[in-house]
Parts: sequence; C-alpha cells; structure tokens
Amino acid sequence: MVLLGGPLGISLAPYITKNPGLHRIVKPFANAFINASGYRKVGLRYDDLLVEEREDVQKAISRLPEREGYDRAFRMRRAFQCDLMRRQLPKAQWTKPEEDVRYLTPHIEEVMKENAERVEWDSMEVKVERKPFA
Repeated sequence: MVLLGGPLGISLAPYITKNPGLHRIVKPFANAFINASGYRKVGLRYDDLLVEEREDVQKAISRLPEREGYDRAFRMRRAFQCDLMRRQLPKAQWTKPEEDVRYLTPHIEEVMKENAERVEWDSMEVKVERKPFA
C-alpha cells in the first residue's frame, strides 16, 4: 500500500492553522474526531498509531531516546491489554491533549529527508573529461 506523502500522509493542518477563521470552524470537528477515535482513552498518543512496517518509520523508532522508546512500548502494551479486556483506562489515566505531542514525526521527517538526499546523490552522474596530451 502506497500512502501519498509518505508515512505521515497529506496534511492540510499548516493551511488551516494559518487562517484563524477556518481554524475556528475546523477545530471542534477535529476534537470530535479525536474523541471518537478513542486512542487517548487507552493511553496512546497520535504517533503510536503510525504504521510501523515501513522502513523509514522503523529507522525513526530506532532513533528515539531510550526513555521515549520505553514509554512507547509501555503505552502499546497497556493499550493491547485494554483492548483484550474490552475496557478503557480510568479517566485519570487517559492521554491529555497537552500530552499528545508528535514525538516520532520529527524523526520520520528527518529520515525521509535523508532518504531523498541519498537518492539524489545516488542518481548523480559524474562526467570525466580527459584532456588530450599535447
């Protein structure tokens, strides 16, 4: 499956946040969608939902600081346990909106830039001009 825009997909967020009127209109719908998706109710963050099977996402995960990697594994295990038991976490343990930060996205963007640069360097042609001896 090929995603447009890589593992992060296409986002209209930069355009929406630049326009205050549009932001005011879209924000309630965005919050309703986040609440309906339910990932915060099992203690996950948005970046925990990204598809891990992609090489660039795996490389980004390997670049996480040790503590963040441990926290990610803990959140995933706790969410799987909640799903297995068909329960949500107590409301005090839900992920709060201010805690739901993009911790993996900067690493993924860095890996994507490195891959693009690598492709650019690998496809470069070097022409060697030989001067005739006089």
